[in-house]
Amino acid sequence: MPLRIQPITRDEHLAFVSGRSSASHMQVPSWGEVKPDWRAESLGWFDGEQGGGREEHGGGRLVGAGLVLYRPLPKLKRYLAYLPEGPLIDWDAPDLCERWLAPMLAHLKRQGAFSVKMGPPVVARRWSPEAVKAAIADPAARRLREVEATSHEPGALEIAGRLRRAGWQQTEPGGEEAFAAGQPRYVCQVPFAGRSLDDIHGGLNQQWRRNIKKAEKAGVKVVRGGYEDLPAFYELYAETAERDRFIPRPLPYFQRMWTALTAEHPDRMRLYLAHHDGDTLAAATMLTVGDHVWYSYGASTSRRREVQPNNAMQWRMMTDAHELGAAVYDFRGITDTLEESNHLLGLLRFKVGAGGEAVEYLGEWDFPLNRLLHKALDLYMARR
Repeated sequence: MPLRIQPITRDEHLAFVSGRSSASHMQVPSWGEVKPDWRAESLGWFDGEQGGGREEHGGGRLVGAGLVLYRPLPKLKRYLAYLPEGPLIDWDAPDLCERWLAPMLAHLKRQGAFSVKMGPPVVARRWSPEAVKAAIADPAARRLREVEATSHEPGALEIAGRLRRAGWQQTEPGGEEAFAAGQPRYVCQVPFAGRSLDDIHGGLNQQWRRNIKKAEKAGVKVVRGGYEDLPAFYELYAETAERDRFIPRPLPYFQRMWTALTAEHPDRMRLYLAHHDGDTLAAATMLTVGDHVWYSYGASTSRRREVQPNNAMQWRMMTDAHELGAAVYDFRGITDTLEESNHLLGLLRFKVGAGGEAVEYLGEWDFPLNRLLHKALDLYMARR
């Protein structure tokens, strides 16, 4: 029997997220306020049992939740419905599509959605730091996806099969698009659960440990900042964008992000800055939901790189994440391209050097509710 799905309050959504050990920072209610070009809606999945929920929900127990972002098509009251890194449901359920996703699609269609995009928070494969290092050194290895994984999650293939049979289409970005488009399919994560800080420090490669010592000797000081320090972060971020050839988000985006996320929870977002001789050399944002901590946005200047501010800053962030009880420190997106010519390979080396394993998620999936409009959107995005 399909579950009942309907909008829930912000408090109900937040309470559901708080009851889970991990949820994406893009699946908390405040994330909707970060995206003013999208209309946000908190959805709840209810089972048929009585007594667990509130009367306005007709009884029943809240068993799933998701943040939906609606992006309107110009001049039409039709929307792309997007659940980034969500929803938070039972992905292992054998009746996943019929019981969980079918009522969601029906609700989104009633809201005027012509297409639905979601990112199941389901891990498919993992590569240890040693396996990634060996792959980078192998001239025959072109892509991480073609390299034998250290571990496989058997249930992930079954979930992908269920989605395909139900009409969902997996988006297949290639090359740098796999890094840049939507949410990253490949990420780098340092496991913290059950490990002491000494264990985590021991997992850093020799270069990392050397650079942390070098920064300490040079007198690099890493401090936590506040809202008033966002312009200093942004100055470095704009320089980073120019150097690394990406389009920067505007300063108001980060100010809105800080205001919305810290209002929801004081530790949801943190800002760190690395100083040396009165000069700010690096800065980064850190996000926390439950026991999952993300390094979100990083920025640095080309000045005085020899004092290694980035390593010092990351180690301070990892230390603080461990103190918060994190089970995982997430470096976010990595490229799966292993070719030396790729400018993102240095970033992969940096993240894996911190003891991070490469993790492949199921990626993002689309369901066209109106095939004509869905195709038109595909063509528009391809041209853009």
